Amino acid sequence: MLTLAVVTARLAQFVCAMILLGSPLFFLYGLPAQGVGSASSLKWPRPLLSGAAIVLLLGAALSLGAQTAVMTDSVADAFKPDSVATVLTDSHFGLAIAARMGLTVLAALALVAVRPSRALWLVLAVLGAGIVATFAWTGHGAADEGAAGMVHLASDILHLLGAAVWLGALAALAILLFESRGAVLDAEFAALHGALARFSGIGSAVVAILLATGLINSWFLIGPSHVAELIKAPYGQLLLAKVALFVVMLGLAAMNRFLLTPRFGGALGTQAPTEAAVAALRRSVVLESAAAFLVLVLVSVLGTLAPLSSQ
Repeated sequence: MLTLAVVTARLAQFVCAMILLGSPLFFLYGLPAQGVGSASSLKWPRPLLSGAAIVLLLGAALSLGAQTAVMTDSVADAFKPDSVATVLTDSHFGLAIAARMGLTVLAALALVAVRPSRALWLVLAVLGAGIVATFAWTGHGAADEGAAGMVHLASDILHLLGAAVWLGALAALAILLFESRGAVLDAEFAALHGALARFSGIGSAVVAILLATGLINSWFLIGPSHVAELIKAPYGQLLLAKVALFVVMLGLAAMNRFLLTPRFGGALGTQAPTEAAVAALRRSVVLESAAAFLVLVLVSVLGTLAPLSSQ
């Protein structure tokens, strides 16, 4: 039961942290600065980000309580202020959780105090980057020491940031595509196409970062001497499943970039069925989002298992 609570709390935090970084960043590079199609003209960005901040705080609190119970070997201690305070101040995990919650509170306050604007999206993206980075200190990336530990930690942070840029933008893009069902103006479709095209451009750099850091992290978490155990051990099986889902996401992203988005662009301003082109993109992005969610589920479970290199 405690393990389920830990995995659930990690999953909720991962999803929300990626939205808090990737979505406002997408509003900055993917959408017009003002006018039709700008994030400031849309009704859903602030509720989306506010909801993510609230759920992230709840998930962090649940994670802190579960970790306190694990460290003290007593569920009752999770509800004792002294025990929780000890975990917060005397462990890397606690300090990371405290930083995560503090940054999330600042993000929530910004959402309340600042009107939707590029300034708000920039502030949230910076805070979101800090929130995402804290996960490196509550995972396997902080387990190594010395120079090797610094390399692993830096790689883990870059891997997390890259994933957040991709998945947070994907969440915002999915909402945009479903919101476009009521679009009738060419300007609305043009803004949507521009967002898709710019997202695809950023995606190439993100994939390169994820591939490079994924290889570095695998070196530390698996090690050359344990490659043969990948299929046998639960950790290895879950890791292979994660890689398979990542490949599926790459395939869908490539199809979006090289086939569906150009087809949508070609339909703009013509008598071609623009809505049909958007519907195809909508289905593809839903599948990509589902694969991304499953990746985060696997990552949440992997965090509770010892890596092959330590077995």
